[in-house]
Amino acid sequence: MVKSPEFRPVNRESTASLITRQLREGIMYGTLPGGAQLSESALSLEFGVSRGPLREAMQRLVQEGLVRSEPNRGLFVKELDDDEIRDLYAARIAIETAAARMIVRSPSSEPSTVLLEACDAMQRAAESGRLPTLSDADFDFHELLVTMSGSPRLRRMHETLMVETRMCLTALQGTYMDPEEQVAEHRRIAEAIVAADEDALMREIETHMHEALDRLIRQTEHADAGEH
Repeated sequence: MVKSPEFRPVNRESTASLITRQLREGIMYGTLPGGAQLSESALSLEFGVSRGPLREAMQRLVQEGLVRSEPNRGLFVKELDDDEIRDLYAARIAIETAAARMIVRSPSSEPSTVLLEACDAMQRAAESGRLPTLSDADFDFHELLVTMSGSPRLRRMHETLMVETRMCLTALQGTYMDPEEQVAEHRRIAEAIVAADEDALMREIETHMHEALDRLIRQTEHADAGEH
């Protein structure tokens, strides 16, 4: 019989996990903007913790690619340049098309219904002019798409990509000129799933992603030009 290792009792969520989640949200929503230096002493005071769990939390963010470590300088929130934004969207296309194929090849009424309901939530936000709510509903749609694939690995990879996507959109608000078109792009994806039309589904996801990427790149170029 194999001897059991001596496990220690653990809390439901460790201090390091709680700090990681808060720092990740700060990066996602721009409270900790790209390029910001993360000071161990300042953050340990703000969180009211020792440097041990804080270092563990920041190391997790380094592993996720949201924070970079510079020798002799410290830790900094990652900044996304045009090449990294293109790479981000290439990864999102790969994951979301893989998730969509899994949904279509294992048909169920649940994912189709949920995705259409997510489109309805986007429509209500667009009609009322609540753009932050529309942005949240947009993210919910993509998270639901990947979750409904039933793949935990795709979901884990997608979570980090969506944090980086939120970083881009927080830094560059208003990349959609027409909220109604934003809703329409997502509804076409949901309808392709309802129809189990895999070819149309792949086409709609890739078109949506490429158009979103083009908007972001144009905005970054415009922002860079405005700085000079």
